[in-house]
Amino acid sequence: MNFFTVAAQTVDSGTKMDIGDAAITAVFGYVVVFFGLVLLMCVLYITGSVFSNREKKAAAEEKSAAEKPAETVPAPKKVPPAPGSAGHIKLHDVPDKEAAMIMAIVADTLHTPLNELHFISIKEVK
Repeated sequence: MNFFTVAAQTVDSGTKMDIGDAAITAVFGYVVVFFGLVLLMCVLYITGSVFSNREKKAAAEEKSAAEKPAETVPAPKKVPPAPGSAGHIKLHDVPDKEAAMIMAIVADTLHTPLNELHFISIKEVK
């Protein structure tokens, strides 16, 4: 079958609409679409308010937990360094991340495990 003959048969088999019926159908279509959009907007507002209420309740619970007396919380115990640890290092104007990189580079250059090295202090030379 040829495309044009199929298209012609389809056009002839449809019902004819006058301009008034077409306008009513178009307006009804627009009303349905906008009603769906308004309904979706209402669902989003309700969902947002539910989640904001949850956040407010969580913040209020945290605040009430913070207001409880501190004597119920046990004081942290001093923990000895882990086995193989080199203890504390004094850092002079060096961030922790840079100090860790420096220690890793030294350990790699010396071909020695990091837990066998003992760093006393790291200082930036200016």
